[in-house]
Amino acid sequence: MDTKKEFEEAMAICRDLFEKKLHDYGASWRILRPSSLTDQLFIKAKRIRSLEIKKVSMVGEGILPEFIALINYGIVGLIQMERGFTDEVDVSTEEAMDLYDRHANEALQLMLRKNHDYDEAWRGMRVSSYTDFILTKIQRIKEIENLDGDTLVSEGIDSNYMDIINYAVFGVIKINEQQQRQLA
Repeated sequence: MDTKKEFEEAMAICRDLFEKKLHDYGASWRILRPSSLTDQLFIKAKRIRSLEIKKVSMVGEGILPEFIALINYGIVGLIQMERGFTDEVDVSTEEAMDLYDRHANEALQLMLRKNHDYDEAWRGMRVSSYTDFILTKIQRIKEIENLDGDTLVSEGIDSNYMDIINYAVFGVIKINEQQQRQLA
């Protein structure tokens, strides 16, 4: 298994959806304030956890699209941290995609460094653990926001966004693997 390749394939799926939504809606996410973005991440992660526990979706969408949304909103979070929020869209499609690609690459590079140190431990984990870790990261972001960023020893919000992205990518990889096994 080639983790870098699998990561890039998962990110390509996310990027394609991001670009299509950018076409349909523009960069409307530029108006999101940090707390609203955190709440958007929260509802996506809570839905995954709910579906994992209940095993049934009443709206017909599964867990995979929610992991993809977490990845894309995590990247939006990194962009918003860099650029701040606005009252109107202020980036072109091309600029938004350039920002997306840069932050996606940063997430990949972080994953490669951590994956080296942790020796692919994520492969032995359950998808439900990724969900719980993501929810923990979101709770940490909420706490940091409540402290107006004035932490004593903790990593910043950007590090938590990166971890959310990477755990969600692992979720996409694992779910795709499970679906491929079921088709075989």
